[in-house]
Amino acid sequence: MNLPMISVIIPTYGREQALRDSIADVLRQDYPSFEVLVVDQTPTHEPETEKTLQELSDVGKIQWSRLDWASLPGARNYAVRRSKGEILLFIDDDVELPEGYLHAHARNFVNNPEIGVVAGRVFDRMKMRDAQQGCGQLAEGTEEKSKEKSYEIDYLPSEAMDPGIAWYYIDLVHTVQPQQVLSARGCNMSFRRDIFMKHGLWFDERFRGSAVREESDFCLRLRKTGYKIWYDPEAHLVHIGEETGGCHDISTRSLKYQLQFYHNHFLMALKNLTPGEQVRLFAKLFDCHVLGNPPCYKEKSLKKSVVRGVFYSLGFLNAVNSQVQSLWNDGQIYTRQDSVASKS
Repeated sequence: MNLPMISVIIPTYGREQALRDSIADVLRQDYPSFEVLVVDQTPTHEPETEKTLQELSDVGKIQWSRLDWASLPGARNYAVRRSKGEILLFIDDDVELPEGYLHAHARNFVNNPEIGVVAGRVFDRMKMRDAQQGCGQLAEGTEEKSKEKSYEIDYLPSEAMDPGIAWYYIDLVHTVQPQQVLSARGCNMSFRRDIFMKHGLWFDERFRGSAVREESDFCLRLRKTGYKIWYDPEAHLVHIGEETGGCHDISTRSLKYQLQFYHNHFLMALKNLTPGEQVRLFAKLFDCHVLGNPPCYKEKSLKKSVVRGVFYSLGFLNAVNSQVQSLWNDGQIYTRQDSVASKS
């Protein structure tokens, strides 16, 4: 099998041991041709992390770029412009990779030219715990792998291909059969290079904060290329889900995060969905995230719902403003900064 070169891209912010472990897992992969690009937005690292990254960079095991801004889609675009691989593989900075992980992604592209994106399975500890709680309490002392198998899906329901409501049905944690999907998860996804270079698709840097829905927006726009997004459960990893750090610089409990969370959902919808699909998404977003109904399971006090409703409304208005501004400003702030810096 003629395996393509893979560029493994790791955006990072505020991670230390988890980042070092993630890089080590990539470097242990038995794959003939790959590079590792670490896009580092951390202002100051712990001495051990600084030393490790510098040493790996000095011997050419990683390409380490340090930036003075924090944006996940901006970091992805930055790395794509500097990558060499035929396949671009994005992972988070707090993951554990099994042996054969790169092979699992690559073979899909080799075996089927219609596949433009591979969405890998994510053993997400937080989401698995939430699903188990929804299915009833498990006995204490049960082994982790037994817990993982307590809830499995063979094939996603038809709703998972409806852009208006798919985001509440696409389960890439518990699904065990390979199949076509509407979107990938940002911590475990790979793309053919020509999606960026030939078709001119880039991550939208207007998706703020944790950049929730930025990969969904990208995958929705990718439909015009004709490529399929293929889910392969064997291309799996473990997402640790560190509570701090990552690719953004604000707490998920902050007011700023809440506003950006709704802004990003509405922006994705306004950019990509038909009016009917938008109505379905807005209704589901309100029912789940404002009222707290399943699968969100949020606290249902009147005070909490009113507060969430305020952010829902402000997020919508903010997204409308972003969409109107797109008539003269595409929002690629960091890409333009990079372009200016490259020319100077």
